[in-house]
Amino acid sequence: MEQNELDSTCGISDDELTKRFIEAVRIENEIKIAKGTPISCYDSETNSAYLLYSDGTKKYVQAN
Repeated sequence: MEQNELDSTCGISDDELTKRFIEAVRIENEIKIAKGTPISCYDSETNSAYLLYSDGTKKYVQAN
């Protein structure tokens, strides 16, 4: 199978890419909390999306 440059991960394993992605999301969430911007989250128990504010308030999002 032929690979193009988009298929290449420059020798980085899938596990390492996953770790880097999770860390990038964590850092982005910390920045949002510091700025007072809500973080979009998902509650798997209720199958609902919500916004989490820096004061801990959750606002569930209604589907249209």
